[in-house]
Amino acid sequence: MLNRRHIRIKVMQSLYAFRGSESDDITKDEKFLLNSLDSMYDLYLSILALLTELHKKSIAYNTKLQNRLSNEDDGNNEPSVLASNRILLKIVNNKLLQEIITKRKLNFWDLDFEYVDLLFKAIKNSESYKNHLNSVADSFEGDKNFFIELYTEVIAPNDKLYDYFEDKKLTWVDDLPIVNTVLVKLIRKMKEKAPDTFLLPELYKDKDDKDFAVSLLRKTLLNGTKFSEEIALKTKNWDTERLASIDGVLLKMALCEFQKFPSIPHKVTINEYLEIAKEYSTPKSSIFINGILDRIVKEYNAQNLYPKVGRGLL
Repeated sequence: MLNRRHIRIKVMQSLYAFRGSESDDITKDEKFLLNSLDSMYDLYLSILALLTELHKKSIAYNTKLQNRLSNEDDGNNEPSVLASNRILLKIVNNKLLQEIITKRKLNFWDLDFEYVDLLFKAIKNSESYKNHLNSVADSFEGDKNFFIELYTEVIAPNDKLYDYFEDKKLTWVDDLPIVNTVLVKLIRKMKEKAPDTFLLPELYKDKDDKDFAVSLLRKTLLNGTKFSEEIALKTKNWDTERLASIDGVLLKMALCEFQKFPSIPHKVTINEYLEIAKEYSTPKSSIFINGILDRIVKEYNAQNLYPKVGRGLL
């Protein structure tokens, strides 16, 4: 579910929240990071619970509409658009998924039903919904494309839903874009006969990724003063406030990867932190970070310091 960039972002957030003195006892910081990563999975499950409630809302709407029409067939295909959507049915009928949601008490939408109502109304008023009413295509791929369009254009950008998640758990605000991306990618890859476990990916690709998260946090914290001094030598003409911001955290993490993770190529590290800076810091941050890291790598290579080993270095 998580890739290395997601992990780097969570480590960055943990380090930025910490911003304290170095200590050999950083157990609480590691726990904070791991809980923060686990919390992303809760957000993912909460969104699937929301989609389940939207499906229930659609069925209730269908029943009400059918009663009003008194069983007359007027050619209106609207009632089946969401209720029969194959992706939503995959979510709703996934017993394993629904059991986990229930066990972790993540279906709180029955209490906060007004958000289900407002999203359902937004969906019905959307151009995607109206266009799908006139579509003659009836296939799994068609339902998938419709679902992805609704999710990316109506559900994910909804401001009220964003505010709700922010009130529910503060860390979810930063997690939401990542989880939305993961969910859309997962649905895009979904096949009609996908097993129930498909919607329940592992949080980490493997044990190495989890170890990477903890190790990156620990090594950056324990070597913070050393990294700060090295960065200061390269940034004499830069505003010190920039180094106290996210930019400073990203530079320390990059130096940590340069020095403590010999199997990660310099180019990979630089590209990752430039992309994170573009998303989480100021417009000029990526230029600043790129200049500093490029200079440091050239010096390391010239002095043969912290050589990289392994695959992918050419």
